[in-house]
Amino acid sequence: MAVLVTGGAGFIGNHLANRLIQAGQEVIIFDNFDDYYDPALKRARVAVLKDKAVILEGDIRDEALVGRIFTDYSINRVAHLAGMASVRYSAERGRLYSDVNTTGSVNMLDAARKHHVEVFILASTSSVYGNALRVPFVEDDLPDAPLAPYPASKRAAELFAHSYYHLFGLNVTALRFFNVYGPNGRPDMMPLKVIDSMIHDKPITVYDSGDMERDWTYVDDTVDGVMAALERPMGYSTINLGYGAPISLMSFIHIYEELIGKRAIIKNTTAPLTEPRITYCDNSRASELLDFNPKVNIRDGLARTWEWYRTHHKL
Repeated sequence: MAVLVTGGAGFIGNHLANRLIQAGQEVIIFDNFDDYYDPALKRARVAVLKDKAVILEGDIRDEALVGRIFTDYSINRVAHLAGMASVRYSAERGRLYSDVNTTGSVNMLDAARKHHVEVFILASTSSVYGNALRVPFVEDDLPDAPLAPYPASKRAAELFAHSYYHLFGLNVTALRFFNVYGPNGRPDMMPLKVIDSMIHDKPITVYDSGDMERDWTYVDDTVDGVMAALERPMGYSTINLGYGAPISLMSFIHIYEELIGKRAIIKNTTAPLTEPRITYCDNSRASELLDFNPKVNIRDGLARTWEWYRTHHKL
């Protein structure tokens, strides 16, 4: 029996695929190597796994292909991490995000229920909470005011997932990821963008004087949560996965200044409408249901990310 990892060439998906392989699991990676960022980075991630996992190229929107994958392989668990990322990039691309993140996810859910999958993990996001009035964010607060198409498409997928549990008994756990970062991460996200800007003396765009706060979660901690969820059929659940200690962007940059030994060049501007003022995770449900206990604080995580960058770029 195999675990299907959609988006297995992406940042979190690739870390998860590696962990599953290390645990002796049979892994099927399914990815379309989308060009939102350089596909060569994604191909390099999976190249080292070509003898350890089945690697399939294709699109989750291709209903016939998705059906054949479930027919051809003995898949009993699914980690559905594929999708269009980025809140800001989604702002003027609502139809694309709806098509990929919602319709594509429904394709996956439909195939999974037809093939009696035991556990289906749906990657969701902390951004579904928008500008929630209560912090930290708790799953029982209805996330009904998304600020951009990206979280709207993810919330829609959550709702479809509930209907598949209700109608067909498909066990679906929607994991709301909080600002995941770490080695070999996405080049469009702040943890690598800040390093790259500082190394090359380029300005870093900072919103609202750097006062906005984010709850950064190291990728190994996130993967711990996904691995636990894959082993636990729980009906339908939404579960936050975050570190639980937000910091301001300026504090984030100051940590890098200390690590790199160099001052950042700051360009301040007004935050776009897509940006919540804070992300802040309440992990109570994850602790209870998944024994989730994040271990890597932001200073240690950024130090590990900087060390990876130095090694990868031979600095």
